[in-house]
Amino acid sequence: MSADTARIVAVDTYDIRFPTSRELDGSDAMNPDPDYSAAYLVLRTSTGEHDGHGFTFTIGRGNDVQVAAIEALRDHVVGRSVAELCEDPGSLYRDLVGDSQLRWLGPEKGVMHMAVGALVNAVWDLAAKREGKPLWQLLAEADPEWLVAQIDFRYISDALTPEEALALLRRGKEGAGKRAAELLRRGYPAYTTSPGWLGYSDEKLTRLALEAVADGFTQIKLKVGADLEDDIRRCRAARAAVGPGIRMAIDANQRWSVPEAVEWTKALSEFNPYWIEEPTSPDDVLGHAAIRREVSPVKVATGEHVQNRIVFKQLLQAGAIDVLQLDSARVGGVNENLAILLLAAKFAVPVCPHAGGVGLCELVQHLSMFDYVALSGSTEDRVIEFVDHLHEHFLDPVVITDGHYRAPTVPGFSAEMHQSSIDTYTYPHGAFWAADRAHDQESETAA
Repeated sequence: MSADTARIVAVDTYDIRFPTSRELDGSDAMNPDPDYSAAYLVLRTSTGEHDGHGFTFTIGRGNDVQVAAIEALRDHVVGRSVAELCEDPGSLYRDLVGDSQLRWLGPEKGVMHMAVGALVNAVWDLAAKREGKPLWQLLAEADPEWLVAQIDFRYISDALTPEEALALLRRGKEGAGKRAAELLRRGYPAYTTSPGWLGYSDEKLTRLALEAVADGFTQIKLKVGADLEDDIRRCRAARAAVGPGIRMAIDANQRWSVPEAVEWTKALSEFNPYWIEEPTSPDDVLGHAAIRREVSPVKVATGEHVQNRIVFKQLLQAGAIDVLQLDSARVGGVNENLAILLLAAKFAVPVCPHAGGVGLCELVQHLSMFDYVALSGSTEDRVIEFVDHLHEHFLDPVVITDGHYRAPTVPGFSAEMHQSSIDTYTYPHGAFWAADRAHDQESETAA
């Protein structure tokens, strides 16, 4: 069968979980014991020449529910023409978010919408592989008219029209080649959260903060929000370690009410935090706006749990955020993130993506690099989060040099995991979890 007649023949799904809770990697005020996990899928094609890989991120229990949501969408993609899907990924996006029965489970939010994002991202991975380009390059070189056609302007046209989006993308083409060359030479600025997990000791925090500065990072981030006295002590230790010239962001992970967010942020202001991240519920647009008014000059950042482009639109319209933190797997995939990037460009708000978790660094780098090359044209006050764990499980892992993400050159979306990692960490029967269960049983028997 030729590539032009190839079809999607299967959607293989995997419940992949990593035991990060055992070292408290990823711990914060709302999630003290996460096991970083991926609801992972592979689009199999009739030719087998290329597969499409995608996933969405969870933190352990419930990952099986997310996998089931992906499986519920299988009939929308199996049997479809590979060429037609890759020529117009937006056609699948529109079919998935428009399913008249599954839509009732959202609409465009939560578990089902994240499943949509996983499938859509897998199509983009497949499309980029077929073109022989990393995704950021495929997007940066695409015709602006085609990119606009990929976007669903429903519910956001009061803030961004297709005509405005087209003008932004056409303007972004000016000097794009020079910026692409600079990206390949220098990379994209990063910041690191690796020193700041809430469960780490002060000694570990200090050691990792010093290492981050030595590695070229100019910004670190600390988790806060569980206990104010602990936060004051930890921020003091981190600031003493990195000095006054390094930006230090703080992240409450939605822990506070609006009054608590204001009071707590002001209490930590002596340490010159660059931004306060997720100070309250991600759905509370007016709450974020109120916090921003009260805590300035500390910036307000949010986005990793914002459920769709509509809420991002409202945050921007309300002047509620200084920094927009899109997530590659929370919303409906690349198509919706294109809309979010364009909204940010329209409102001149910098995008600093969320990228902790399993594979989120690998994915989101492509979106920021496209934004730099062919949309915003700037990396000023823009950084991608970096967390230094689990990258070894991916075929094309991120590479950080002197505090910068190196631009991927391998075709695709950098989403593909090693088969050995899938086999080892699939829950509950993968090699790691089977051995772990056997060890627990032996311990119970011995006791």
